Amino acid sequence: MSQEKTTREGSLEAPTRHALDWQSPDFYNEESLNKELERVFDICHGCRRCVNLCQSFPTLFDLVDESDTMEVDGVDKADYKKVVDQCYLCDLCYMTKCPYVPPHEWNVDFPHLMLRAKAAHFKNHGASFRDKVLTSTDAVGKMSTIPVINTVVNTMNENAGFRKILQSQLGVHEDAVVPKYYSPTMRQRLKNTKASGQTDAKVALFSTCYGNYNSPHLGEDLVKVFQHNNIDVELVPSECCCGMPKLELGDLETVKQHKEYNIPIMARLADQGYKITALVPSCVLMFKQELPLMFPDDPEVKKVQEAFVDPFEYLFMQYRAGVLKLDFKESLGDISYHVACHLRVQNIGLKARDILSLIPDTNIHPQERCSGHDGTYAVKVESHEKAVKIGRPVARKVDQLKSPHFASDCPMAANHIAHISESVSEARHPISLLRQAYGL
Repeated sequence: MSQEKTTREGSLEAPTRHALDWQSPDFYNEESLNKELERVFDICHGCRRCVNLCQSFPTLFDLVDESDTMEVDGVDKADYKKVVDQCYLCDLCYMTKCPYVPPHEWNVDFPHLMLRAKAAHFKNHGASFRDKVLTSTDAVGKMSTIPVINTVVNTMNENAGFRKILQSQLGVHEDAVVPKYYSPTMRQRLKNTKASGQTDAKVALFSTCYGNYNSPHLGEDLVKVFQHNNIDVELVPSECCCGMPKLELGDLETVKQHKEYNIPIMARLADQGYKITALVPSCVLMFKQELPLMFPDDPEVKKVQEAFVDPFEYLFMQYRAGVLKLDFKESLGDISYHVACHLRVQNIGLKARDILSLIPDTNIHPQERCSGHDGTYAVKVESHEKAVKIGRPVARKVDQLKSPHFASDCPMAANHIAHISESVSEARHPISLLRQAYGL
């Protein structure tokens, strides 16, 4: 007697991620892509559990509900891009909501399908000048931190008239937070930081574009905290952008170029026993997840993946080993702590919260909702208001708490929420708060 195969509703198994088959010609085939988009969109339409995440899902469901058939087959395939454009690859739908991710037989990986659509569009149509500039973080950062130009750039970014011109000519929203550029950069400030050779605990710091050009003080804070705990720190000898901005643009060939520059340098550090860290969760995620999925057969990528840690993940390892110093000089009271999406999806827990909770008379209030910032989404004229809408619940909760400190592991998300908030005067990074507590 034969038995019909039954389809399970959801899954209790841990999600698994398939490698990204981005070098296959079929990956960019429009007919094949649209077929897969229709299949997955139909599953999402029948489920709708992700409606309160990013704007991709409300956009999709509105297109379906307003179509003649009120089903996915009634949506014009040309409108699929409207859904794709709202995805900024936060991965929250995959990691926290979707019941149909692999190993479920429906094999839904919404973020990587959106990435495939972005890559196909970039390959076939390219990108706007604005999007190319916004994702060229190294080039913009190098130019904007030249001493004379640095002053001009920062002054112009604070000028309302210039911001109106920037909006009309480049499509950068006049009300969006744009980062300040610093000279000297993080790499210049920390160039003489070297390992003492007197400890087995040694970490190489990947400064990141944002850290290097826009928040160099964070590197100084990390070095102070780590050295206080007898952890040797030195900079990764040379680096370029991790590739996350170009990944979100769909420019996978440039991601490959960045990988070919960065990975050999960091693989040598891994061979020497270094752990590698970065102060921006998206950059950590790039080396821990995205590059290994793009290059699953590259042993050096695997080596770097295994060596890469979030800075508080590493500090927590030291705490568990009984060697983290608890000689805090200052309590911090209440901290409103935004948990960045690209930190959540690393599945390491809230290690910054756990470490800050060791400080006497300090209470952490985590906010596990998306800020809506992404790297470029919140600054684009067409998506800024949506980013504000997504981030407003976090800002509202922060305002209700009225904590003396507000922090996030993602500096960009922190500044975006602070901008929306009515009560936050300064956004901090947890590493800066930890340095303050140590009195360093």
